[in-house]
Amino acid sequence: MDVKQISDLIDILSRSDVSTLKYEEESFKLTLMKDKQPHQAVAAAQPALQAPAAVQEIVAAVPAGPATATAAAEAPAPPAEELTEIATPFVGTYYSAPTPDAEPFVKVGSRVTVGQVLCIVEAMKLMNEIESEYSGEVVEMLATNGQPVEFGEVLFRIRPS
Repeated sequence: MDVKQISDLIDILSRSDVSTLKYEEESFKLTLMKDKQPHQAVAAAQPALQAPAAVQEIVAAVPAGPATATAAAEAPAPPAEELTEIATPFVGTYYSAPTPDAEPFVKVGSRVTVGQVLCIVEAMKLMNEIESEYSGEVVEMLATNGQPVEFGEVLFRIRPS
């Protein structure tokens, strides 16, 4: 699936009454979800990793919303032990729970399995579930609920089991 096809799916979803769209191929999985409640974006001054050109094209198409500049908290240094990291595959807003009044998907100390939903990253008014690529224990949660996140930013550190 190419960037144009993904962009077309996003456009179709935004104009329809459907709230969730899932698409899977042999080596590709995409879940798009609409958010029914508007969220205020907060811009953070954090260094961004260079996204592939295809991702940059999609991000450039995202309309800017209201933003407030805040100082970014520095992420703690990675511990000496061997941990796996889960990073966000795109720019958006991090949410630890499916709704504002719901329990978070995971907490520090939670046991997770491959494919388990860890959080949601909202991008272009679509709610995208971020799933664990590993089984193990959540050791660190590096994002704060409602915080903007950049492409490639580490969200979780997991001790594999």
